[in-house]
Amino acid sequence: MNAQEIRQSFLDFFASKQHTIVPSAPMVVKNDPTLMFTNAGMNQFKDIFLGNAPITSPRVADSQKCLRVSGKHNDLEEVGHDTYHHTMFEMLGNWSFGDYFKKEAIAWAWEYLTEVLKIDKDCLYATVFEGDKNDGTEFDSEAFDLWKQYLPESHILMGNKKDNFWEMGDTGPCGPCSEIHADIRSAAEKAQTPGRELVNNDHPQVIEIWNLVFMQFNRRANGSLELLPAKHVDTGMGFERLAMVVQGKQSNYDTDVFQPLIQKIASIAHTSYGADKQKDIAMRVIADHIRTIAFSITDGQLPSNAKAGYVIRRILRRAVRYGYTFLGQQKAFMYALVPTLVESMGTAYPELNAQQSLVEKVIKEEEESFLRTLETGIRLLEKNLPTAGGVMNGAVAFQLYDTYGFPLDLTELILREKGMSVNEEEFNAEMQKQKERARNAAAVETGDWEIINEGESEFVGYDTLSCETEILRYRKVVQKGKELYQIVLSRTPFYGEMGGQSGDRGTLAPIHSAQETIFIIDTQKENGLSIHIITTQDFAKIAANLGATFIAAVNKENRTAIENNHTATHLLHEALREVLGTHVEQKGSLVTADYLRFDFSHFQKVTTEELRTVELIANRKVRENIALEESREMPIAQAQAMGAMALFGEKYGNTVRVVKYASSVELCGGTHVQATGQIGLIRIVSESSIAAGVRRIEAVSGAKAEELINTQQDTLREVRELFNNAPNITAAIKKAMDESAALKQQVEQFTHEQIAMLASDLAKAVEEKNGVKFVARRVNLSSEIIRGIATQLRSKFANEPFALVIGSEYGEKPAITVALSQKLVDSGANASTIVREAAKAIDGNGGGQAFMATAGGKNAAGIDNAIANALRFMGIEN
Repeated sequence: MNAQEIRQSFLDFFASKQHTIVPSAPMVVKNDPTLMFTNAGMNQFKDIFLGNAPITSPRVADSQKCLRVSGKHNDLEEVGHDTYHHTMFEMLGNWSFGDYFKKEAIAWAWEYLTEVLKIDKDCLYATVFEGDKNDGTEFDSEAFDLWKQYLPESHILMGNKKDNFWEMGDTGPCGPCSEIHADIRSAAEKAQTPGRELVNNDHPQVIEIWNLVFMQFNRRANGSLELLPAKHVDTGMGFERLAMVVQGKQSNYDTDVFQPLIQKIASIAHTSYGADKQKDIAMRVIADHIRTIAFSITDGQLPSNAKAGYVIRRILRRAVRYGYTFLGQQKAFMYALVPTLVESMGTAYPELNAQQSLVEKVIKEEEESFLRTLETGIRLLEKNLPTAGGVMNGAVAFQLYDTYGFPLDLTELILREKGMSVNEEEFNAEMQKQKERARNAAAVETGDWEIINEGESEFVGYDTLSCETEILRYRKVVQKGKELYQIVLSRTPFYGEMGGQSGDRGTLAPIHSAQETIFIIDTQKENGLSIHIITTQDFAKIAANLGATFIAAVNKENRTAIENNHTATHLLHEALREVLGTHVEQKGSLVTADYLRFDFSHFQKVTTEELRTVELIANRKVRENIALEESREMPIAQAQAMGAMALFGEKYGNTVRVVKYASSVELCGGTHVQATGQIGLIRIVSESSIAAGVRRIEAVSGAKAEELINTQQDTLREVRELFNNAPNITAAIKKAMDESAALKQQVEQFTHEQIAMLASDLAKAVEEKNGVKFVARRVNLSSEIIRGIATQLRSKFANEPFALVIGSEYGEKPAITVALSQKLVDSGANASTIVREAAKAIDGNGGGQAFMATAGGKNAAGIDNAIANALRFMGIEN
């Protein structure tokens, strides 16, 4: 049986036992703070076991996607190196919620394994709970007696609490369990060492395949056990291990669960599986990890740098590193495995089919991003390797993380393979330093600061847009090949880019010479300083007069637009929390003069109605013209006591700036309107998802909102004019669409009639030569009609040797089509081969399937020769 048949046989078997077959729950857990990923089949039924959800079906079965990469269930390091550990795996399970118990569970497990799957009974072992004095639990004699009906006592083993008593957690439902193990060793090995001695001893060919859990107790907080009011059954069987046993393999990776992926990897890497140990490990790692990554993405978890997203990114990068190091893959390749995965598992898990393009795109982007830094990083790592058995400096490991995107565990993996380790304390110290400073990610070459005047810079931009100032220092920078100058002013009204707010633009002019006015093209914040960016050409204008007194003036229109959008962001944030719930938290923002972007935590798409309500609430606050209440030096405890919303990832001192508009209170260093009425209007223009659990809205305000409305009105007016200014434009458009659909249906009906008529005419013109019936014609018909004719004639002559050759010139595009009856195909004829030969006459090429193929070309004059070539190739020249 192949993997798909095994999976289906399990579901079919339990359906025959009156089980409701349910789909797999998502592998990524979104509503359980104790779990990031589903790590067992029972996870989706936790609420039922805990009594928090009603029992809708007393008997249930499924195949559940699971992931074990963290906590006590962490198989990551074994993956690929042994034969049976995986990150993502499928767990086949059947459950009884207060219905059947041990008798049926054991009987059906035995029936399925030995009668449906035909597994050799002699290779099976069962374990039962031996009891535990501390818990006051007795030997599970009931399960033991039940197993004696199917197995000799030598194949029934006692198991302790660790192996044979399953618990959901520190408290809650629990009970004894009975494991089924399979010994798939050779006869010689079995004769040498009995299988019973290897059960639960980590032998790769004596493995647990199924665990039957009998939930009959409840673990109380004091550690004691009490009987549950109803007894439940929870079973879980490792699908990949089962496939290994059924298919007579010695490794999970040798089954058809993994072999299609492994063979695809081998093809991409131009190697063979089984020829090289390290390459084999790499291929197994990649085959395992691509499943994890793809299923995580389909379940909504994109790779990222936080929590579950980081786990997925870490797994992806681990696979890329194996491909890079051992298979020579220096370009993105894992995304090319997705079609193979979809072909293998898409039937059982249709979400793979539905999101194939998304999965491919996300994986490819992640690969390309990591590969850009991987090679440089590995060279740096190898350059700084300690002596054999030594410890790498944590600062080097941090540089790999900070600059090259290496997770610490990836560095540890590479070092472990060489018998080395890394100093984690030093790494953590460097990580802490990184959090305390803003890191400029762009590659910048900076010159030394040239001091013009001593002193400190003062920001006055909250109160004024212009002031007298002096240049304190300047330096030259080269960024992305462009030379610029940075200057620091003694007093500045320019807000430096920070907290998502873009920097101010404006002018700097010597008081006594307006002709030397220069433009500040951007303002950035660095180490607490406002850095003003000017071009080389503008710097040359003031180079001889750097000690002068200047007037620094912010572009008022640009600043006003920024302030409108920043305050609008605060109002939208508060409105989102009011409409969606207080779980909404800011995850990022961008405030420019043109628009605002706001990222926030929310686990589903915000509906049109919700967005409209958010917009209405925010605009109501605008119309109320609420005055700004600002406190620039408020103790942070006092600010938080008044409800100030601190943003993620921000570092606050003992005193903070508080920006308040009535009930909207936030800790914020940005610039804002003096009263909300200045904003004028807020319009949300888009809502989207940027990561699992993170949504994004984009909006405009003030003049940009007016521009948006004007554009929309202009578009609506143009549409109305197209429909002769119909009073109900929606009804008019719907009517036009209905009429279009009706006309399309008429055209399709006409086309079908035309195809039937032409096929009938051609059927009457059939000739026969050398035992083959055929029709050869030159026509001026569309490819759609030609395909329809071919389909009808193939059906008519299905049981006879029949060939159709049609040359066409439709829309000045020559083409040749060959269709063969199934009888002719069965005799060895191939339409694809024939059409490629025929297409040479029209300077073209093509292909298709054995029964029908088409080729396009450039030379219409060769159509007749192409038809003749096709007939000649088939030995039935006309």
